[in-house]
Amino acid sequence: MREAEISKLPWNPAGIAQNSGLTDWALRGVIFLGLGYLVYANVSYDSFHPLIRLMEKHGWTRVLARPSMLWALMGTLMLGFRTMLWFRYRPHEPATPEDAPPLTVIIPAYNEGAMVAKSIASVVTARYPRGRLEILVVDDGSTDDTWTHIERVAGLYPEVVTKIRFRENRGKRAALAEGIRRGRGEVVVTIDSDSVIDADTLLSIVGPFRNPGVGAVAGKVLVYNRHEGLIPRMLHVRFVLSFDFLRSVQSTYGTVYCCPGALSAYRMSVLREVLPDWEAQKFLGVGCTYGEDRALTNYILSKGCNTVYQCTAVVHTVVPVNYAKLCRMYLRWDRSYIREEIRFAGGIVWKRPPIPRLIAVLDSLITNLRYPIGLAVLPMLVLFSIEDPMAFLRVMAVIGAMAGLNMLYYLRSELSWDFLFGIFYAYFSFFALFWVFPYAAATLRARSWLTR
Repeated sequence: MREAEISKLPWNPAGIAQNSGLTDWALRGVIFLGLGYLVYANVSYDSFHPLIRLMEKHGWTRVLARPSMLWALMGTLMLGFRTMLWFRYRPHEPATPEDAPPLTVIIPAYNEGAMVAKSIASVVTARYPRGRLEILVVDDGSTDDTWTHIERVAGLYPEVVTKIRFRENRGKRAALAEGIRRGRGEVVVTIDSDSVIDADTLLSIVGPFRNPGVGAVAGKVLVYNRHEGLIPRMLHVRFVLSFDFLRSVQSTYGTVYCCPGALSAYRMSVLREVLPDWEAQKFLGVGCTYGEDRALTNYILSKGCNTVYQCTAVVHTVVPVNYAKLCRMYLRWDRSYIREEIRFAGGIVWKRPPIPRLIAVLDSLITNLRYPIGLAVLPMLVLFSIEDPMAFLRVMAVIGAMAGLNMLYYLRSELSWDFLFGIFYAYFSFFALFWVFPYAAATLRARSWLTR
């Protein structure tokens, strides 16, 4: 009876085509050739920077020419360093049914509808010792039929699923905090209510906690609805790069900057230490209602713990399918990014061990310089394109070349023609999303989740 009911809640995770050893080595070789050309192009100057020469013809823009070149060279060298760390990354061994720790899974939900039932079902049917698993589903004051779906699935497994209902909406952070206070596990896993996990995800994500220095583990996030339009297809490629590349790199020095809300695991003893400060967090005098995942990661790092990435712990999450919702998502992410980067640079990074500290400082510095440089150069490129139409074509060529190199990284993780959507995303981001970060910076005090 139970299995029949669960079978009515199907999900269809996207499969990943794995590279053979020969293909992997071939892609490594092409990636290094591409990086070598980028270094040569930056150093030789004439072969890659007619745009810089155009800037130097105008006295009022000349001051930006050399700094832009220097930043491009630093970015290329940092990309090469990240690439070497990426090749060194290896996932941790998963836990076994015999040594799996007591586990609490928290699923906060707000106006999620039927999708929350699929999320709960994916956890219930995951491979994990039933006697060491508890699932807490927190309805954060939903006004639709979310509670009905929670009750239906929870009723099938009352021994493992506990349902909690807020009378009014209190925010995702409050919902997670309630689950943390009630949880009995040694490890806590948080999963978004619009996400479903693979069968081996729970055993995989608790594996790194064998190392007592690990305080949090980031899972791998893929797109659940990747075939529902152009935007989900582009985001799928972006997510693969964000997790299988960037977080793999960060994991090699124990400093994953953001353990995502869609799937992360935390050591309960550390969570209990940081819970009061995290719940009461304020920024610029305003209570923080978004970016709870990046904030919590920072609190974990501030306790001297490592944060790592487990690529074998996979979750599939629903992403926006239209431009308006995409912009709201990025606004929320960018506001959180700015706030938590300030916190990280202001004290947390200096508590890291020497080598991770050095890497993190350089990484953050070079990465964040792209914003002021980009904002300063963009209007000039518009003016130059009017003066010389070839300047516009050069910009498009540079974007295409960089996107092509990035897609080699994507293909090493997933052999798929979807890499073409990654190239398209580079142009889409340049033309349609350039305004999001400046607007986020100008509205840091906004409290809206921007999720609906």
